[in-house]
Amino acid sequence: MFNKDNLKFGLILGIIAPVFGLLFYYFWQFRLFTLKEFFQVLNMQKSLLSGIISIALIANALIFTYYINKHIDQTAKGIFIATCFYALITLGFKWFG
Repeated sequence: MFNKDNLKFGLILGIIAPVFGLLFYYFWQFRLFTLKEFFQVLNMQKSLLSGIISIALIANALIFTYYINKHIDQTAKGIFIATCFYALITLGFKWFG
């Protein structure tokens, strides 16, 4: 399943992986807060949100590297496109948030 060479599969992985990266960061740094409180803090501190999204994108970097090294290029392309989408969102929060 994970060796599937498909652009849509890469987009799905690229969208989902940062969510897991965000949850990892939550459990690593904010485990004393409830998940609801964590998102309230993010809502109040927009500058913190752009930094956390950047950290969450490390998950995409890891899976992108895996697919590039395995020469599963269409999936890697989808992950890259999703990463660019997240990067634009992060820049939007940084510049306009």
